[in-house]
Amino acid sequence: MTTGPWKILLSPPEVGADERELLLAAFDSGWVAPAGPDIDAFERELAALTGTPAVAALSSGTAALHLALAAVGVAAGDEVLVSTLTFGASAFAVTYLDARPVFVDCEPHTWHIDPDLLATELEQRARSGRLPAAVIGVDLYGGMADWPRLESICAEFEVPLIEDAAEALGASWNGSPAGSFGRVATLSFNGNKIVTTGGGGAIASADESLITRARYLATQARQPVAWYEHEDIGFNYRMGNLNAAVGRGQLRTLSDRINRRAGVRAGYASGLDGMPGISFQGIADECQANHWLTSIVVDHEQFGASAVDVLDALRSEGIEARHGFKPMHLQPVFRDATVIGGDVARTLFDTSISMPSSSRLTSDEVRWICDVVRGVGLKAGA
Repeated sequence: MTTGPWKILLSPPEVGADERELLLAAFDSGWVAPAGPDIDAFERELAALTGTPAVAALSSGTAALHLALAAVGVAAGDEVLVSTLTFGASAFAVTYLDARPVFVDCEPHTWHIDPDLLATELEQRARSGRLPAAVIGVDLYGGMADWPRLESICAEFEVPLIEDAAEALGASWNGSPAGSFGRVATLSFNGNKIVTTGGGGAIASADESLITRARYLATQARQPVAWYEHEDIGFNYRMGNLNAAVGRGQLRTLSDRINRRAGVRAGYASGLDGMPGISFQGIADECQANHWLTSIVVDHEQFGASAVDVLDALRSEGIEARHGFKPMHLQPVFRDATVIGGDVARTLFDTSISMPSSSRLTSDEVRWICDVVRGVGLKAGA
């Protein structure tokens, strides 16, 4: 089985003239440290894009999650409810505070945290006086969770809600942007995201005092005096000015990349139309997705072959595709964690595939990928 070099990558970084222009200007200015005019401008531009008054640009999305949890008061010994179908960073950050993640299953259509399960769990915990310190919902693969409902549920029990929007920048729910929900939201600009700074993240909130606190902690909690004075434990979490310059260039062409990735999904839908046992991650009617990754489900019984068979066929052709996320409650590191439900996420791990989704994919490449998938099914008699 081919593992590289890949002919087609899953979601490679996409940079162009805008990023080069801004990066060179920042380099020539001498602002290369975690301070500078491009960081300030990037934060303002992110605030405008997410519709939040305050944003702090950070070194990673994981750093953003860590500071978000600290900002809403999560402390050692607390429990935090987290969507189980997600990348590990969503849960890892909980442990940085010596708190414990409790995993909640997803709903089967859009694969996001199940609001019904969350509501039931919070009701039961309220009766026994065991409410969690926070809830983290995750926007998955460019779609969005039902944030208005999640906000309503968490508000009823006065539990802080955190939106992990690492994969959803540029998406919206009934016109409200990803990154604008919950008490605080987090973003990621990792190399494979729809907006990249080479590595980085951000924390956003309508509560400007919360972002001020996060920015203070992210700069080693330095007091505003002429020497190094610390009243709190701080972190080296600020984004560099050069990274921010790249991010500013990325924002200029975000809408175009979203449109082209939507076209990639449409190409897959057309190319795989009529294949029994192939379906797509659902998008809620209220959600305007950014289509970061197009993900499919392979029903072994109907298709005649498994998701692993399809992955093997794609990889043998030099096409990078990936299993859906392995649920957090199935990860060895969280073997002792509590899980609410879990069967939906487990099934999606066994059956889902994230397909190559670069906005630079050509229609011929999409057709080729579809032909490889169809060939697996036809060989199996689908």
